[in-house]
Amino acid sequence: MTQEKKKPDYSGLKDTDPIISYEQSEEAELAELNSVWDNIVNTFKKSPLALIGTTIILIIVLGAVFAPLICPYDPYVQDLPNALAKPSTEHLLGTDSFGRDLFTRIVYGARISLIIGLIPSMIAIVIGAVMGLMAGFLGKTADFIIMRIADIVLSFPSLLLAMVIMYTLGASLLNLFIALSVINWGVTARTVRAQTLQLREKEFVEAARSVGVKKSTIMFRHILPNCIPSLIVIFTLDIPDAIMSEASLSFLGVGAKPPAASWGLMVSENKDNLTRAPWVAIFPGIAIMLLVLAFNFVGDAMRDALDPTLRQ
Repeated sequence: MTQEKKKPDYSGLKDTDPIISYEQSEEAELAELNSVWDNIVNTFKKSPLALIGTTIILIIVLGAVFAPLICPYDPYVQDLPNALAKPSTEHLLGTDSFGRDLFTRIVYGARISLIIGLIPSMIAIVIGAVMGLMAGFLGKTADFIIMRIADIVLSFPSLLLAMVIMYTLGASLLNLFIALSVINWGVTARTVRAQTLQLREKEFVEAARSVGVKKSTIMFRHILPNCIPSLIVIFTLDIPDAIMSEASLSFLGVGAKPPAASWGLMVSENKDNLTRAPWVAIFPGIAIMLLVLAFNFVGDAMRDALDPTLRQ
């Protein structure tokens, strides 16, 4: 029996049949997953900044979700007699130039910032991962075409390229998703391609090839899972970039449109009132700063936990 296990017969195996030492591979993958989770937990325990960032994100997320219960005012109803009112017990952060409660609009504005941060980053990660896998595994023509497109995208300043896309397509939430996805997928594609070039020479990939596993199965079942730690790091660091880009585009007038409760738009609308009512632009700016810093703290911690070169 021992001799038979050392020389198994793989003739007639199909794509769906188990790979060599499949059970051992599953146990190894589970152990590696547990190790990754332990690294994340330990890193966050040792990093006060990561805990602070996580706390800020949770507070902002809960505020955005339960905004109707927290906020006493409608974020879009104007009250011109109370325009530019100072912070008080009635209006915690004062009012803007249209008399709208600033605290309410900041809380509701968190929804836009979180959506803009998460959805385009997810789209960019998916597109970049697929393109990187194809470039690294298929090589030759596919690699050349995909990487040249990525080089073209990355050669432009990201904010300038996003502005061109928004001016071309028009200002809307959907077009903002498209613009932010286009400017961010290239870095992901390069990272996944570099890892794929290394992983495709590994023994488990060669074993899968030897039994006739399809290329698509090798890419998405065997190589992609090994790229997930890097994708998580890129995702957490892309979110603050997307939030800042949305705020910048809204400030420049090509992002969210009035009367949307966008933090960048709030700063833009009230920048002329800085001398007589500074709170109308300062408080939204502080909200942007806190959310971006929080995601950067979490992203740095995730990088420290998941990047094998840093762990070494």
